[in-house]
Amino acid sequence: MKQKINVNDYADLITAMLPKGVLLNTQGEKFNSMVIGWGHLGTLWGKSTFVVYVRQSRYTKKLIDEAKEFSVSVPLKEIDPKIFKICGTMSGRDIDKVREAGLTLVDGETIRTPAVKEYPLTLECKVLYQQDQDLGKIPEEIVNRMYADGDFHTMYVGEIVDAYIIQ
Repeated sequence: MKQKINVNDYADLITAMLPKGVLLNTQGEKFNSMVIGWGHLGTLWGKSTFVVYVRQSRYTKKLIDEAKEFSVSVPLKEIDPKIFKICGTMSGRDIDKVREAGLTLVDGETIRTPAVKEYPLTLECKVLYQQDQDLGKIPEEIVNRMYADGDFHTMYVGEIVDAYIIQ
């Protein structure tokens, strides 16, 4: 069962949990989930949005580029250390994260990408816009610290098309 929510009522919780690590979920040839600590909840073009950043080398990027959608799963209280370790350090190219991390997938309401029951606050998003970072427009200190290897991010602006808490 899912309880529909107004995202704005949970903005403080979402933004508090984000730097601790929430899940960015994608569905392609298989489900994949990765821990993210960056993102933005807001309004763009009159739509509720969530913005995520994915490095070029990530398996998740390939899946988002193909599906043009993603879900974000937020824990209501604490981060699960096993989920954090598996989804934050291992690639879905190489392992089945659902099995390894013990995730329980729940069908999406509006998109094909599932939600994760263990992190029950769910935002379903359709990609409105994406843009590769231009490293020439980022301060040199940040480029040197974050992108010395050249593995920059693509920004995905997702329209939040559904939001709920899995009961």
